[in-house]
Amino acid sequence: MAQLSDDCFAHGGALTRLDVALADLAQRLVPVAGIQELPLAACAGRALAEPLRARVAVPPRDNSAVDGYAVYHDDLALDAETRLPVIGRAAAGHPFPDMQPRGTAVRVLTGAVMPMGSNGVHPDTVMMQEDCRLDGDHVVVRPGIKRGANRRLTGEDVALGEVVLPAGRILSAADLALAAASGHASLTVHRLLRVALLSTGDEVHEPGGTLPDGGIYDANRPLLAALLRAAGCAVSDLGIQPDRREYLARTFAAAADHDAVVTSGGVSTGDEDHVKAAIEAAGGKLHFWRLAIKPGRPVALGQIGNVPFFGLPGNPVAALLTFCFFARPVLQRLGGADPAPLRAFAVTSGFPYRKKADRREWVRVSLREDGRGGWRAEKYPVDGAGVITSLTRTDGLIELPEELLRLEPGDPVRFYPYAVLGL
Repeated sequence: MAQLSDDCFAHGGALTRLDVALADLAQRLVPVAGIQELPLAACAGRALAEPLRARVAVPPRDNSAVDGYAVYHDDLALDAETRLPVIGRAAAGHPFPDMQPRGTAVRVLTGAVMPMGSNGVHPDTVMMQEDCRLDGDHVVVRPGIKRGANRRLTGEDVALGEVVLPAGRILSAADLALAAASGHASLTVHRLLRVALLSTGDEVHEPGGTLPDGGIYDANRPLLAALLRAAGCAVSDLGIQPDRREYLARTFAAAADHDAVVTSGGVSTGDEDHVKAAIEAAGGKLHFWRLAIKPGRPVALGQIGNVPFFGLPGNPVAALLTFCFFARPVLQRLGGADPAPLRAFAVTSGFPYRKKADRREWVRVSLREDGRGGWRAEKYPVDGAGVITSLTRTDGLIELPEELLRLEPGDPVRFYPYAVLGL
C-alpha cells in the first residue's frame, strides 16, 4: 500500500473554490489501493493499473466486410462488366487455402480473411454479392467499384503494440471487449478501495426499530453505501456510533485497517460533535475544509495514521452533493483511477434564481419539454438540505457556477441527471 504524506489533507481554512480544492488534492494524492491481476470477467468497474498495449492488431488480417467476391481491382474493366472464374471459397475462420491468381475471384463471406496473392500483390477489393451475378462457375462484376471497397484493413481498429487503454481508466464493458480483442485474457488492476462507513449521532437510529422522541432514522448510511459502491469501493458497514469521544476513538482506530474511512454528521464544532477529538485521540489529524459550495460547505478531511478520513455533512442532500462532487473523485484517485468528469447536459432554466458570487450551487430540478424540442428545468419548491423528497421527486441537478449571480428563465444551464451521480 502506498503511503500518504502526513499533511496531504492540510488546509489553510479559507473558503475554497471546488475546482481549486480538487486540483490541489490531485497534486498531493497517490493511489493507496494495491494491485492484482484478474480475469477479464472480473475487471468491470476496476481501475486499470498500467497502460494496456495491443498484443495483436485488430483486425489481425485484412478481411471482408461483406458477403461477396474478392478480386484484384486492376482486373476490372472501367466501363464494362468483368467476367471472372470463381476458384474457391473463404469464410470467417476458414481462409482460402491457396494463392489467388490474377484474373480470378474467390467467394468470401463476412469476416473471412482476404486471400493471398503472389509477389507482394494481393486481392484488394470485395464486390458485394448484390452487385454482381453468377454465371455458371463465373461471377460477372459491374464496373465502377472503388479500389479497396468492402475490405477491412489489418490494424484498422487497433495497431499492434498501440496503447489501447491508459492507466487509471475505470473499465467499462466496451473496454473489456477491446482488451479481449487486443489479446488479453486478464488485466492488472487496482484492488477495490476498502472503505469503512459509519454514521454518528445519539439521535440517529437504525431504520425499522422503535424511534424514540427526538430520534431520526439513519438515511445517510444507505445513501453513501450505494454511492461508494457505484464509485468502485468495497464498503464495510460499521453502523451507527454514539457521539462519545472514547467510543469513537476506539472505532476509528479499529477502522484504520481500511483504505479510507467515511462518516456523516458530527463534524461541526458543536458541544456534542466529538469526531475531531476522537480522530486526534486515535492518533490522527483532522482539517476542516470550507468549500465555496451550496449545499454542503463544511467537509472534514484528515487521516487516522495514514488512512484518509472523510467527514461529510449530516443532512442527506448535503452529504450526497459533497460526496458526488468532492469525495468521490478524491476516493477514486486513492483507488488508482483517473476520475472522469461527470457528464452534464445543456437545458434551459424555467425559473429565476439569485445566488452569491464566488460560490458554486446545485439546485434540484425536474425536466419538462419546452415545446421546441428541448428541455426546461423547473425548481423543486422545497430546497432544504435535509429534504430527501427533493431527490426522489426530481430528475437531477442544475449547476450554477461561481461567477453567476442571477439566473433568468430561458438561460442555459448545466444539468446532471441523478444516474450520472450514481443514484
